[in-house]
Amino acid sequence: MDEGDASSPLPQAGGVGGGPVRRFRPRETLKAQRLRRETTPAERILWRAVSRRQLEGWKFSRQMPIGPYVADFLCREAKLVVELDGISHDVWQEEDRRRDGYMRRQGYQTIRFSNADVFTNLEGVLMTILSALNSGPPPAPPACGRGEA
Repeated sequence: MDEGDASSPLPQAGGVGGGPVRRFRPRETLKAQRLRRETTPAERILWRAVSRRQLEGWKFSRQMPIGPYVADFLCREAKLVVELDGISHDVWQEEDRRRDGYMRRQGYQTIRFSNADVFTNLEGVLMTILSALNSGPPPAPPACGRGEA
């Protein structure tokens, strides 16, 4: 069959029987994997504090794709995104606002800390994260269905 043959059972993208060609943005998985390998010192410190459900049992993942963005830290249960910003983010304030707006429309709350906050006041950062976590919906019960009685 010819490429433009109208008798083809498949629609022709942008051609006879087909519609416009849609371009899908691939999930940011590869970027997230690269970012996990290239963790900054501040991200390592915060990850040590929140990984393995150490923060009152809340589960965090790091460098997680959400639409076209990659969240530094994500607590799915509470729909909370934690972002660490270095000096370079001072220039990206407008992009950060767009990103935060996108996250909000997806149902996520975003809180931001500077790398300096993590280095000099980790306890305060963790208290702020806990406050955000505890102000949202309660965590879901364990997947196995066995809760504490």
